[in-house]
Amino acid sequence: MPKLYFIISIFIITSGSYKSSFAQPVPATDENIPFLVTFGSEAGTKWGDDDYCQVFFFKVKKEFKEPIYLRVFDPDCGGMHDEINGEFNSMSKYSVYGGAGCISNPDATGTDPSGNFKSGNMLATKTFGQKADYDNKWYTFGPFNPSEGEYSAKYGGYIFKIICEGIKGDDGNLYRYFLTTNADKNIAVEGGNAFTFEYTFRLHQEANQTSHIYPYIDDKVISVEQRNFDWDNDGYIKVCSSTTLGDDVALSGDNTWSNSVYKIKDKERGKSLDIQLTHREKMNVNNNNVVFSIRNQYGELLPFFVVPIGGVPKFQGSISATPIKKQ
Repeated sequence: MPKLYFIISIFIITSGSYKSSFAQPVPATDENIPFLVTFGSEAGTKWGDDDYCQVFFFKVKKEFKEPIYLRVFDPDCGGMHDEINGEFNSMSKYSVYGGAGCISNPDATGTDPSGNFKSGNMLATKTFGQKADYDNKWYTFGPFNPSEGEYSAKYGGYIFKIICEGIKGDDGNLYRYFLTTNADKNIAVEGGNAFTFEYTFRLHQEANQTSHIYPYIDDKVISVEQRNFDWDNDGYIKVCSSTTLGDDVALSGDNTWSNSVYKIKDKERGKSLDIQLTHREKMNVNNNNVVFSIRNQYGELLPFFVVPIGGVPKFQGSISATPIKKQ
């Protein structure tokens, strides 16, 4: 007598509604990334930083008129959180820019700290070493008038840029940002957001933790090429979206780059992808730092927004298993 196996159907439905943008911790809560990381310029790239520099942009909507502040958590390189290499000897320089060319200069949105990537007007700068004054504490830049940023119709507001450079030493500086309306507290700026074109960050120590980054896919994108550096084959990376449950991404080894292409589906345009980075079940990599960027079919870099445009993408659809008859 033939055996009939049941059909299994799973339906996952999400509203897909636009999620209100508010400036928040960078990295953001939904990203599940512990820290940004920038190494001193004398470190080898095998530590997981390809260029010892990280550029982030902050958007303030045009209608917002109150003063804003940029805060840095644990800006020094020594003590808690940071990654020591022998003994702490590193210095990190943070610089805030606004004004004409801040983001519109092509060098500002590249993956390499070259050319005029420090474009715009420098509004503030400070260098931190190993002193414990701001270890595990916040340092505040500002106040800034929103109009001191560069207005960008493309990004829908005034843009500020902050650059962290590892100017000396060989240790890893782990830190976070927050765009706020208060010099002493982290209070969200309504309508704000933050983004970068090359993301360098620390992964969780615990096995099976999944971190997320959210590249935005506009209506002209046909395919994207991802590049990741120094993943150390530590688990897997997948592309997820409203129509994709998880396509595998080519993985980089120690101190190497890897790239692969993902074809964009019609329903993925005008939204963010969810690139998920998951540790292997039995973790064999300590203090894993990784670099990630993504380009469209024209070779143009796409921004990673910490608040994904359109909200965190969730799979919409069904998965079915066809019944199998056995004689």
